[in-house]
Amino acid sequence: MAVARQSRIWPSGGVHLWSSGATGEAHTHDRGHFLYAASGVLSVHTARGTLIVPANRVAWLPADATHHHRAHGDTDMRIVFLSPALARLVPDRPAVLLASSLAREVLLALTADPATSPASGTRRLDRVPRARLHRVLADELREAPEQPLHLPEPHDDRLRAVARILDDDPADNSPLATLGQRVGAGARTLSRLFHDELGMTFYEWRTQLRVAHALVLLAEGHDTTRVAHACGWANARSR
Repeated sequence: MAVARQSRIWPSGGVHLWSSGATGEAHTHDRGHFLYAASGVLSVHTARGTLIVPANRVAWLPADATHHHRAHGDTDMRIVFLSPALARLVPDRPAVLLASSLAREVLLALTADPATSPASGTRRLDRVPRARLHRVLADELREAPEQPLHLPEPHDDRLRAVARILDDDPADNSPLATLGQRVGAGARTLSRLFHDELGMTFYEWRTQLRVAHALVLLAEGHDTTRVAHACGWANARSR
């Protein structure tokens, strides 16, 4: 575990500056909150799966959801807590939401600290304007479409074995039948488990896994050709 290079927390939110590769300890908050990466990419690990938060996306975590973060690239993480009344306007589960330009600017305004950059002209928000911005943010993100950047965590031992294989090598293009032979389950059984437990097909899940890996590798500075090969997109037959 690594400590953030710089942290500033106040009742309505905060800022953590993480070095690339830094990982925080598992924890919870008694209020729901948004997580936004002003720079870098965050992966947010929960009991329900992993959220990948690149630019133009915001993660939502309900109150009491156990989670920990990992920074990919030097990451400027912003946190905005919501009151229980406003939290009812957004999903009751961890989610990744598309962030509009307005939502991003509100997030930055709510987490700006004029004490650290007095030359910026930013003034500290009073309670009433801050409450208005919280409402704007909740209204804006309640209408935001969820993004396919939530990789659900399998619980069945056979699915977990498949997930480990592909997490270690996202470029593995083995069909489900071949992976099934390696984990001791038939393709039909695994296909049913992906549908029933994760709500998607195997190929949909593998695509989300690859997108997550690609975003992380790009944030860590790898070139697109290397990322494509590492994630199994080196030929036209990759799915």
